[in-house]
Amino acid sequence: MSLPVGLPAIADSDLVGQIARILMQAIVQGRLPPGSKVVEAGIARELGVSRAPVREAARLLEKQGLLVASPRRGFFVRKLEIRNIDEIYDLRLCIERHASVLAARRLTPESRDMLRRQIDVLHRTADLEDPARQVEEDYRFHRLIFEIADNRRLLRLFDDLAAELRMVIGLIGRLYDDPHEIARTHEPLLAAIEAGHPERITAHVDYHIGHAWREVGKLVRELAPPAGNIAEPPSGILIPTNGVTV
Repeated sequence: MSLPVGLPAIADSDLVGQIARILMQAIVQGRLPPGSKVVEAGIARELGVSRAPVREAARLLEKQGLLVASPRRGFFVRKLEIRNIDEIYDLRLCIERHASVLAARRLTPESRDMLRRQIDVLHRTADLEDPARQVEEDYRFHRLIFEIADNRRLLRLFDDLAAELRMVIGLIGRLYDDPHEIARTHEPLLAAIEAGHPERITAHVDYHIGHAWREVGKLVRELAPPAGNIAEPPSGILIPTNGVTV
C-alpha cells in the first residue's frame, strides 16, 4: 500500500482535469519526485474516486511531458535529464528573445502596468510559502510577454513548453534561500523591455534565461548521476556586466 501524497479533496465536475491539476501540483512541489511511480490505486483511494479518471489524468500529463508510461508498469514522473534541460532552455531562449523584442515594440501603458503588477504578485506570493503558486505566477509573467507580443504561433510554442517549464521553474525555486529573489530577477528584464532597445532586451533575456539554464543544470546533476556533460548556454549569449543593470 502506497503512502498518502497529501492530496486535497475534489469536486464532481471536470474530474479528470482536476485530478491532472492536483497531480501536477504534487509533481511541482516535489511530493511526487522525478522517477517516482504514480500509484493509481493509492491516488484514487486518497481522492475518493475510481482508478479510471486517475488513469485518464495520467495520460493527459503524459501528453504534456510530465509523466512517462512504462508497459505493464504504469506511469512514472518524468526524470529531468540533462538533455531535457538543454532542449527546453535552448528553445525557450530562442522564442523568448523574439517575443520580448516584439513586446517592447507593442508595449502600451496598460500592458506595462500588467507586467509591473505581476512582479508585485511574485513578491506577495513569496510570503505565502506556496511553491506551486509561485511557479504559476512566474510562468504567468513570461506568458504575459508573449501575449503582449501578439504572435499566436509564438504563444502556442510557449504553451507547448508549459508543463515542462512549470516543473523546471519549480526547481528554480529551490535554488534561492530568499523566495523574493525570484521576483527580483524579473525586474531588470522588465526594465529592458520598457526601455525598448532590442540589444539590451536580448542581453537581459540571455542573462535571465541563461542563468536559469545553468543553475537548473547544476541542480539536475546533483539530483541524479549525469548521462553526459551538462551543456553551458551557447557562447553567443551576452551576460551583462557591471555596466548593465541586472
